[in-house]
Amino acid sequence: MSSPEDFLLRPCALTDLAALERLAAASVDGISSLPNDPSQLQARVARSLHAFASEDAASGEETYLFVLEDLAAGRVIGCSGIAASAGFHDRFYSYRNEFVVHASKALGVSQRMHTLHLCHDLTGCTLLTSFYIEPAYEQGLAPQLLSRARLLFIHQHLERFNERIAAENPGLVDAQGQSPFWDAVGRRFFNMDYSQAEAVIGGRSKAFIADLMPQSPVYVPLLPESAQFALGQLHPVGELPFSILLAEGFDADSYVDIFDGGPTVEANLAMLRSVRQARELSLRSGAVALGQARWHVAVRRDRAGFRAVLAALPLALGELPARHELGRRLGLQEGERLLVTPVDAVGEEGMA
Repeated sequence: MSSPEDFLLRPCALTDLAALERLAAASVDGISSLPNDPSQLQARVARSLHAFASEDAASGEETYLFVLEDLAAGRVIGCSGIAASAGFHDRFYSYRNEFVVHASKALGVSQRMHTLHLCHDLTGCTLLTSFYIEPAYEQGLAPQLLSRARLLFIHQHLERFNERIAAENPGLVDAQGQSPFWDAVGRRFFNMDYSQAEAVIGGRSKAFIADLMPQSPVYVPLLPESAQFALGQLHPVGELPFSILLAEGFDADSYVDIFDGGPTVEANLAMLRSVRQARELSLRSGAVALGQARWHVAVRRDRAGFRAVLAALPLALGELPARHELGRRLGLQEGERLLVTPVDAVGEEGMA
């Protein structure tokens, strides 16, 4: 079994295409922003390579794709991504949860009603995308590295991103592959089954679906019970990444996806735990690393050469010995700095 030190998160490369095809094919319902199509995957990797390498001012349409490698096994075991700006080409639609009160003084009746309002509040937000990890690695710290390191990357290069971060999460789908929420809402205005609509959308903007949706509020109590139950609920494949985002401090109560009713989380970057607790370390001759060790995500600061690993470090540490193994793993020289943040939430392993 691999140890936490064996995991490396890095930008994807064209040589990872076969591994990405394997990951996309293995995903239960597919990864919307990582389609199970070789030509589209190659284009996605090419866009990511350009985003990492470009020295030009960011436009907001950049997408970044990372792969998680098990160095001991010599294979890619997961992927995750970032879209710099949601709705760069089209408005990014969601349903916003709201409650309205209807009252009658004459009858002495007051009702608080749950409603869904079609909105594009999250247009321009930076999106976390494409999270997938092989089931054998779901326990332990590998998923933490895969998810949290992206936040440190955004934090270090904030001029390329938005301070408001969001992530869509897959909603409930029944055993027949149908979405109760889609059947109750979307299908009535977009005459397709869920599986057909999923194939049509193919990771593209949902604006064309929103164009056919009702602009007036949807009153949740008027929906079938199955759709009401599905609203804001997760597909089982989304439970792991969702739990990590909740532990970070994302809000999951305000928005749901217009497609399947899954929860869309959002937060201000500066309020997220990994960013709040992040600190810089430097590699210095004569430094001594003392203290009780805790697992940390450690990242290299430059964009094109970005690397992220897991390391056991004391919480109060400010400097590392110049020859510390972490410097070697990240490819750093004496005097260079790195960013670290503790990992102590969902799925943490002991130090033994």
